[in-house]
Amino acid sequence: MHRATKIVATIGPASSTLEILKQMIEAGLDVVRLNFSHGTADDHRQRAEFVREAARQVGREVGLMADLQGPKIRVGKFENGKVTLVAGNPFVLDADCELGNDERVGLDYKDLPRDLKPGDVLLLNDGLIVLSVSRVIGNEIHTVVKIGGDLSNNKGINRQGGGLTAPALTAKDMEDIRTAMALGADYVAVSFPKNATDMEMARQLANIAGAPYGIKPKMIAKIERAEAIPALQGILDASDGVMVARGDLAVEVGNAAVPALQKRMIKMARDSNKFVITATQMMESMIHAPVPTRAEVSDVANAVLDGTDAVMLSAESAAGKYPVQTIETMAAICVEAEKSEHVELDRDFLDRTFTRIDQSIAMGALFTAYHLGAKAIVALTESGSTALWMSRHWTHVPIFALTPRIGSERAMQIYRNVNPLHLDSSNDRDIALQQALEVVVGKGYAARGDMVVLTVGEPMGQAGGTNTLKIVRVGEPY
Repeated sequence: MHRATKIVATIGPASSTLEILKQMIEAGLDVVRLNFSHGTADDHRQRAEFVREAARQVGREVGLMADLQGPKIRVGKFENGKVTLVAGNPFVLDADCELGNDERVGLDYKDLPRDLKPGDVLLLNDGLIVLSVSRVIGNEIHTVVKIGGDLSNNKGINRQGGGLTAPALTAKDMEDIRTAMALGADYVAVSFPKNATDMEMARQLANIAGAPYGIKPKMIAKIERAEAIPALQGILDASDGVMVARGDLAVEVGNAAVPALQKRMIKMARDSNKFVITATQMMESMIHAPVPTRAEVSDVANAVLDGTDAVMLSAESAAGKYPVQTIETMAAICVEAEKSEHVELDRDFLDRTFTRIDQSIAMGALFTAYHLGAKAIVALTESGSTALWMSRHWTHVPIFALTPRIGSERAMQIYRNVNPLHLDSSNDRDIALQQALEVVVGKGYAARGDMVVLTVGEPMGQAGGTNTLKIVRVGEPY
């Protein structure tokens, strides 16, 4: 069954063997996420090699995402590993403290006292512990515990409503970008960007680091800061895609605000011709259980119905008991949700103007394929832009993007409803179109008598050159 929504899965201790990776790709994995918050450069290098080898053995390319850690705004370590905070008691966050105890704890982010004032509310450990700032004295933040509980080493700190000044790119992130380019990452996900400038700086660093390897990665902005919301359009314009990172975002803006923000972000991304990933706790119970909860099934399905390009797994696939089964289950949910999606293509095209020839051809192919009942759209593409534009509108007609560039093939793995395939380049348009048809028919996506819509650019081999639309019936004279 054709599945339009893509699956991103984090790999870790539970999924780092060649055999498990092969099973995950066969189950429907489209993009592998390397979480640079954990592990060494050598760990990531070895995992990337396993991913490429597993994909080669399965016979299907997958994308590779390097997810940067971003600023560590965390408490330090405790003498005994953890303490129990009691509501009503005082507690001090002390930038100069080495080892914490029941009364105080150190800070990884030493500038935190400069960001706070009396009355601010701090949320620790994903919001499970709440502290109210009573006063700031030098490097000490004096607080009163509002909601207590166990606090262990290195737990995260958020300020309710956002506003912490930590830069999006740390020295570690800059080194990790170099590592990511050396191992051939197709996407770089930037944690905690506040504005377009953060993304522009990350792109510049990635392009410089990727130049020796011939790589220009797609840049993904992880939306997880409150101040990123009013700057969302600028961040989108400076990025190739966004991730709805619901964990830290929920802590900063409140759980209740996240569902509406998710819908808004997905719509804005699609309207801006950017891709979008929905992430965090989508199948959380499957870390330990062989089946998801009904709420998780609804969560994944609703993200699909919102129009997300991809849904993402974190601990479920990195450290869970059922990484392969989780991907199979998620894929099945996506397929079922897509069956009920309503096509609004004609309405989508109202009041739209296209100033580029290649974008006009892409939209014309969508419109034609939908109204003629074509079995498939086949786009011959160098950069993948034609396929991206087509994927912003839902038609139930699968899009096959054929490219001679392996980098484009991998990068397009995250685009909704796009099936990237490799096609050896030919400078003759008719030969290339015939080869494209043969690939699609040979893989069983279309059969004799099926109508197929083709797009191609002349002269061949130029990015952004799509200028031809052709309608053919498989098996009839070409």
